Amino acid sequence: MLARRDGGWGDVLTSPESDTVVVGVLMHAGVDGEEADAELREKRTKKKINAILHSGHPVRYWDHDLGPESTRLKVASLGGTEGERTLEDLRDLTGDVGRAVRGATLSRDGRSLAVEWGVAGSRGETTTQLELIDVASGQRRTVAVDPGYEFGSPVFSDDSRTLVCVRSARSTAERAPRPTLWIIDVASGHGRPLAEDWDRWPSPVAFSPDGSTVYALADEDGACPVFAVDVASGDVRRLTGDGAHSSVVRSPDGSRLYALRTSYAHPGEVVAIDAASGATVVLPSPVEYPEVPGRLERVETAASDGTRVAGWLVLPEGTSAKQPAELTLWVHGGPLNSWNAWSWRWCPWLLASRGQAVLLPDPALSTGYGQSFIQRGWGRWGAEPFTDVMALTDAVEARDDIRDDSTVMMGGSFGGYMANWIATQTGRFKAIVSHASLWNLTSFGPTTDAPWYWSREMSPEMMRAYSPHQFAEQIVTPMLVIHGDKDYRVPIGEGLALWWALVSNHDGDPADLPHRFLYFPDENHWILTPQHAKLWYETVLEFVAARREDRPMTPIDLLSAP
Repeated sequence: MLARRDGGWGDVLTSPESDTVVVGVLMHAGVDGEEADAELREKRTKKKINAILHSGHPVRYWDHDLGPESTRLKVASLGGTEGERTLEDLRDLTGDVGRAVRGATLSRDGRSLAVEWGVAGSRGETTTQLELIDVASGQRRTVAVDPGYEFGSPVFSDDSRTLVCVRSARSTAERAPRPTLWIIDVASGHGRPLAEDWDRWPSPVAFSPDGSTVYALADEDGACPVFAVDVASGDVRRLTGDGAHSSVVRSPDGSRLYALRTSYAHPGEVVAIDAASGATVVLPSPVEYPEVPGRLERVETAASDGTRVAGWLVLPEGTSAKQPAELTLWVHGGPLNSWNAWSWRWCPWLLASRGQAVLLPDPALSTGYGQSFIQRGWGRWGAEPFTDVMALTDAVEARDDIRDDSTVMMGGSFGGYMANWIATQTGRFKAIVSHASLWNLTSFGPTTDAPWYWSREMSPEMMRAYSPHQFAEQIVTPMLVIHGDKDYRVPIGEGLALWWALVSNHDGDPADLPHRFLYFPDENHWILTPQHAKLWYETVLEFVAARREDRPMTPIDLLSAP
């Protein structure tokens, strides 16, 4: 054990060229030192006090409350002997700065700390700039700030003289965000754009040893490859082929990159990438992956305005013109996202194992298809994103190996919004599953954990035009509503309001209500507990099967309702 403290530890940052260790710790506002913090913590515990008095926003994040503690960064030296290491001379670098600290990166020489620094503004707004802290003195200076931009994801060069980060143009009701790479000279603080015309959303992961190349990830046409960006010219070269890459690290000599690579064909595998040629080798794994029950195809069509719309189609084993499969349309969340990486939470192969084909579309607002593709859906959720989804569904249903008479639809988060919007606009689907969904945009905005972000896009005009709750009486499709009570991103009130709309608009015998509500008291935006995840799939599959077969739902083990 290196060290112990009552409040625990957060992120731990180390440097390969020094014994410097930077740690994030949660401490109460207004206290000075570890002893005072521990004393206050003990008093609150003994008095059974967990109330929090807020003076600003936000007050919670994802699935937990914020406060009364906030993050401070502290530095220590790694002392002791081999096998008996200790943290020595723990020293506060930031002091009590509220919730300003959002992330940090330590330079290789251990002398500088780049910190993503949140700054509260008027009308509940918040922006993020980059601060550079001298580890020896604790002195802090701003190296990236602009009222029209957000800065984040800093990466140091090997010589610690240069930073690369993401600079993103702040969104408005009319304009989508636009992330680009930004290079900063550490000594002067001068910054400049890098590959500004690259029409993708990059995230830097490493420099080459000589600092001439930045390696970055960016979604691209249903994948997330590794790219090499020339620092001098801004030229961009795609290094890897298919698959979604993450957790990229560079070898010390710079000859290789190591990453996790996944796709909807297989879960994550560790790969070694030649930094010059991009040649990729899959490294040994303790076990072989099982065969998936079917095959994966890339599909595309033209939207109503002629724009190319693409996605993935999962086909179960045995699918053919003589044995066409029933189709499930599954819309991703985000909405600034793409179907490109394996997920156990959204796994189409579990549906394929039951004989269902699954369409995973990337409609307007999806990443990896250029800024204009995102912009055409910005503030228009019920327009181009909706018509793109329907166009690709039409194209897939026209195939001779897909049935066109029993399609169901499902989605979570933004995909849940799309489920609700589709339910109010068409009755073509046999069933709709709406997970963690936005129902009333006017109530969602102020109650989500990041209202300042969503309010930039959700103008009064957008909410009036595209909020599904206004068209509740038009729903004719049986719906399964799913929500977790600890969901602070899309609060439970959205699911409850949708459920009440479905129940209150049913004028028949209550026993004939075609809708269901699956409620998880202890889950958040995602259903993470293994037994609950299993139950989620069991309920979804049974609800869909029952509606397709026009029969009552078969009771699900350990799950019942009055």
